[in-house]
Amino acid sequence: MSTDEQPQRPADTPRSLAEALRSRDDASLGALLHARPDLLTPVPNDLTQLATRAATRASVVRALERLDRFAQQVAEALAVAPEPAAYEELHALVAGDEGGDSTVEAALGRALATLREQALVWGADDRLRLVRTARELLAPAPQYPSPTGLGPTVAEATAGMSPNRMQDIVAAAGLPSTHDAVSAVRSLTELFTDRTRMSALLDEAPAESVEVLSRLVWGPPYGQVTADPARHLRWLLDRGLLLPTAPGTVVLPREAALHLRAGRAHRVLEPAPPAVEALREHRPQAVDAAAASQAYMALDTVEELLKDWDEGGPTVLRAGGLSVRDLKRTAVALDLPEPVAAFWVELAYAAGLVASDGEADERYAATPAFDDWQELPPAERWSVLATAWLTATRTAGLIGGRDGKDRTLSALGPHLDRSSAPEIRRRVLTLLTTLPDGASPTPESMLARLRWERPPRGGAAASGSTPAGAAPGHAAPLELRARIAQWTLNEAELLGVTGRGALSAHGRALLGSESEDDSVGTAAPHPSPAELAASGARAARLLAPLLPEPLDHVLLQADLTAVAPGPLERPLAETLSVLADVESKGGATVYRFTPGSVRRALDAGKSASDLHAFLAAHARTPVPQPLAYLIDDVARKHGHLRIGAASAYVRCDDEALLNEILADKRSQSLRLRRLAPTVLAAQADPGALLEGLRGMGFAPAAESAEGDVLITRAHAHRSPPRTAPEPVHDGPPLPDTTLIGAAVRAIRAGDLASTMPRKATPEKGDALPRTTAAETLATMQAAVLTGEAVWIGYVNAEGSASQRVIAPIRVEGGFVTAYDHTADEVKTYPLHRVTGVAELADD
Repeated sequence: MSTDEQPQRPADTPRSLAEALRSRDDASLGALLHARPDLLTPVPNDLTQLATRAATRASVVRALERLDRFAQQVAEALAVAPEPAAYEELHALVAGDEGGDSTVEAALGRALATLREQALVWGADDRLRLVRTARELLAPAPQYPSPTGLGPTVAEATAGMSPNRMQDIVAAAGLPSTHDAVSAVRSLTELFTDRTRMSALLDEAPAESVEVLSRLVWGPPYGQVTADPARHLRWLLDRGLLLPTAPGTVVLPREAALHLRAGRAHRVLEPAPPAVEALREHRPQAVDAAAASQAYMALDTVEELLKDWDEGGPTVLRAGGLSVRDLKRTAVALDLPEPVAAFWVELAYAAGLVASDGEADERYAATPAFDDWQELPPAERWSVLATAWLTATRTAGLIGGRDGKDRTLSALGPHLDRSSAPEIRRRVLTLLTTLPDGASPTPESMLARLRWERPPRGGAAASGSTPAGAAPGHAAPLELRARIAQWTLNEAELLGVTGRGALSAHGRALLGSESEDDSVGTAAPHPSPAELAASGARAARLLAPLLPEPLDHVLLQADLTAVAPGPLERPLAETLSVLADVESKGGATVYRFTPGSVRRALDAGKSASDLHAFLAAHARTPVPQPLAYLIDDVARKHGHLRIGAASAYVRCDDEALLNEILADKRSQSLRLRRLAPTVLAAQADPGALLEGLRGMGFAPAAESAEGDVLITRAHAHRSPPRTAPEPVHDGPPLPDTTLIGAAVRAIRAGDLASTMPRKATPEKGDALPRTTAAETLATMQAAVLTGEAVWIGYVNAEGSASQRVIAPIRVEGGFVTAYDHTADEVKTYPLHRVTGVAELADD
């Protein structure tokens, strides 16, 4: 065979991506649509449209972003390989002259199968082609090198070079002269790709020239030279080992770089994912106990947060969210750092337990769902929080940072949604399941594994600026993904999904990766709501036995404190929180009784006898005498002074007590004056007067207009019913099996209709002819009698024109009812919207 002859392409080799897709079975098409759901919006009319959409820049960039590191390396190698490339050529670029080992061989097969499945590569093994858009994104260009660090080929770099200069290079390289520039380029390329001759040429090179090549070999391949280059640079320029691309700029040709690299496209090949390493190991029972303890603390923290907002929480900023001041106040109330307090606020919001009340003076408040949540058993309450955290796209770790417009990101505010957050959280927890039970990971190995599974390359591919090895635009996505992974580990520990850094048994169940009998399965990557509910219920069942039982007693001490050695029953905890102030929390909670706290209980309608009875019923130790005296003393003074609204007045049967108040200099701000021997009037409002007198050491009580003591209980402010915020996803949601099956059938039917042969007319050839209404009706009626399909043009109510293949069933009343092969269903069409009709070809 002469050198001008081209090898014959086998008849069954696809000529385009559309033909390659047409040769796939339904399962393969379904896998493509599942891996690239953006191709389904809207459903393509046929396989040609699917192939066109799969090759668009936005879709290809999105697909490349979701490849693992080795699949990306294979795509990058194909981008610098000849087109089409044989499998052997691709293998040589990936493995190099050494040929690699069985691990590389197996990984290459898997990566190539992935690229084919996602329609990024098509063709048989002897004619592999990367889709054109991906090749444009990954191949070297004058503006930017390849991600492999390789430059242009000899042919690309010498385009436009004068024939005389080409002959000078050929002669300097020791090659025979040629008759034209094309032959000279071919001769130089053959020299650079011949390992023996190229090694002999480099053996003659000065040491300084070899040093220059070593600096360029792994990229970037471009360098700068002066108008009068040094001797060692002139040696390289004369032999074409450096080729000029612009005044003062030279490049190392791809073929020469590959020789210096021993044929490898990448400096470091990553065929296998790095393993997640264990930092330390604990007993699984200790891990579960620690996680359960933290889970109970999580419930207590969320409950304390919303009780703090019970009478109306902080105001909503005009732009939405909490102010910095309100977040600080909440953090102080919870005795937590601000970032941790922000996490609990966001978690309560994600679970639908807190929302804005929607009033004119808009505030945050607990929702009615919070009351329902409180009535659930502790394990089920935890399941609600954990499931909301696992699926939420809102990312609490961003709070306090800046958005793209340099505005501060606030808690409960906008712009906190990150669509990748649920996927990263689930993936981090899933990777924890690969460790032995009770083992915690090293953060470095976890981040290395995540980087391999999803290398950041979207920013550079989209912008078209990719320096060798990595792009500047990659840094931000990589940093965000790494930060979300780190936040996931911290938040899982706070929430009790992990204990001591290791995944707990109920954490595994939450993922759906462990059944009731502790047999390990596989977590669904994108579970449905029903699967989430089932896994949450399993996690609650595993957690319930680990949670401490609520106690019905406290230990009273002589220093006016009470110690709760564990969680208390709800009625006991609620009453005690009114009667005493929480002094410290931890494994045991310490409450302190003060005159103010006892007065608070009396204001809530309790009497001294009620308080004595309550303490006697719930104390495991006798009521200390100082505590009994405190209650009696505050009760004796409580209500002696009465505060009402005049603006405000003070009423007391003891004139001497009123004289004492008037004589006290601290009462001057209240502007009191005597109206009667037992009544004082004030210009302050009743609330200010009440607080002022209490600050002076008195124990006044508010009274109604009828003279009855007002009982002050905390008013539980609730927002209107609100649903939990929906996750915000970037791009279309993942389709389910039913939708994919229907889409594949529709695409197949549309493709059948578009590729079905038609009878050609002398005037129009294969184009659809225009027919009159009478001709259309006659052809339709004839098709009903013969049962044959016809080809029609149709314009819908919106004016969109399309071509369809239908099998008419009935024609009546100006309508034709037919089986539409394009839509794969029976439809009815108005005849006046049919623009033309033609018979299909006999075959």
